[in-house]
Amino acid sequence: MPTPAPAAKSLSYRDAGVDIEAGDALVERIKPFAKRTMRPEVLAGIGGFGALVEIGRRYREPVLVAGTDGVGTKLALAQRLGRHDTIGIDLVAMSVNDILVQGAEPLFFLDYYVCEKLDVDVATKVIEGIARGCEIAGCALIGGETAEHPGTFPRGEYDLAGFAVGVVEKSAIVDGRDIAPGDRLVGLASSGPHSNGYSLIRRVIDASGADLAPLADALLAPTRIYVKPVLALAAKLRIKGMAHITGGGLVENVPRMLAPSLQARLERARWPRPAVFDWLQEHGRIADDEMHRVFNCGIGLVLAVAPGDAGAAIAHLEAAGERAFDIGEVVLRPAGAAAAVVT
Repeated sequence: MPTPAPAAKSLSYRDAGVDIEAGDALVERIKPFAKRTMRPEVLAGIGGFGALVEIGRRYREPVLVAGTDGVGTKLALAQRLGRHDTIGIDLVAMSVNDILVQGAEPLFFLDYYVCEKLDVDVATKVIEGIARGCEIAGCALIGGETAEHPGTFPRGEYDLAGFAVGVVEKSAIVDGRDIAPGDRLVGLASSGPHSNGYSLIRRVIDASGADLAPLADALLAPTRIYVKPVLALAAKLRIKGMAHITGGGLVENVPRMLAPSLQARLERARWPRPAVFDWLQEHGRIADDEMHRVFNCGIGLVLAVAPGDAGAAIAHLEAAGERAFDIGEVVLRPAGAAAAVVT
């Protein structure tokens, strides 16, 4: 009689490359970080299939404002340098600063972390940074998703996405509709490139053959989160418009708050440019126009205020720990001219 074939090995999810126990361990590690971010509006957070958040009763006509973003190829530098503790702050900043420009107070944040194989220690550092960003912004980290993609994602790498939801009183929405010629543009200092232009940054580093280590602190400085000081300022005086300086740099983002008939005229000498931008421009032989189209060049957020409010706005922001500058004005846009110019 023929010999029976050996019984096939019973397969598990771990055999397929997904470690359920590691995922459970990560959830337990991050719960204390998330707990520190809780707000009274959160009814149920991490652990359920969905999180429950109510809108506070202090709003008469609440409008929800949502935003989503990642950190781009800055993540590649963080992984190359093995520095995972602040990239989560960048993730939060990119979304909460976006919804801030419409006057919204961020209520909650969710993250998405995907990798080939989960390294619990690395993921814990990343998500601890996300929780820290939520604390700075004053929003709750109420949940997220961690996914292993064995065989379909580069080994040892991970990617991030974030999602923020905020609320603003309908009458307090900041939409730029009342910005007029003569209004001043107040710029809040950035911490460096924030999370934009890193494909060009990496190209400059590789082409120049520069040692990355001495540049690490400047290039990985986390994106500033402007939520609390700007919302406090909005309670004191009228902010007519705001622009978060992200992809597209100064010349493409500032006009997003302006009517087509208006132009933003920025004066380069009115604010200090961090040395990292000088290094990038020199070693990459980057033209001025390209610098202003790609990078924030030292200004992470721009506010439009009435001429008589610029001084008070700057004083209030500096008292809150920001560095702020009167960087230019709004003028009528000449026919055929660009929507923003840096002189």
